[in-house]
Amino acid sequence: MGNFFVHESSYVDEGVQIGEGTRIWHFCHIQKGAVLGKNCSLGQNVNISNHVTIGDGCKLQNNVSVYEGVELQDYVFCGPSCVFTNDLTPRAKYPKGPAGYKKTLLKTGASIGANATIVCGHTIGRWAMIASGAVVTKDVKDHALMAGIPARQMGWVCECGAVLKEGMTCPVCARRYREEAQGLVEVE
Repeated sequence: MGNFFVHESSYVDEGVQIGEGTRIWHFCHIQKGAVLGKNCSLGQNVNISNHVTIGDGCKLQNNVSVYEGVELQDYVFCGPSCVFTNDLTPRAKYPKGPAGYKKTLLKTGASIGANATIVCGHTIGRWAMIASGAVVTKDVKDHALMAGIPARQMGWVCECGAVLKEGMTCPVCARRYREEAQGLVEVE
């Protein structure tokens, strides 16, 4: 074992890569071909499916399953019991397997609230924030604040997590932003 922690109640299949400083807590299962970056934290009862890639510094709270076809870039936060899907039309009798999975990408710094659902086939933008209980059914712009069922944009958030007001300057860290097609970009 490398320079990371895996609780004795958890299972790590062969062919898994785990980055330095990562902590895997009680009753987790990391499946074959998964790649976990450095300094990640996986809470109790987390399942990482086959061939999933998780970047550095990600935090997955209790009861999160990241299914094949979902990718988390660096510093993604997944709140307790948030849900990812990978098949838009599942049938027990007619399984499609990996060829039928729709790709889902969570870009750097995205945060998913507790019990939120991310429907497959979409991209969650950099530093976007998805409210607890929201159901995401479309792509989300960088820094967008999304809430509701289905989720719709309610505003913008700073990289630090504060909600931005008029003028697009963060009231907490003073970062300044401007709006572009993909969402907000920081003004240097």
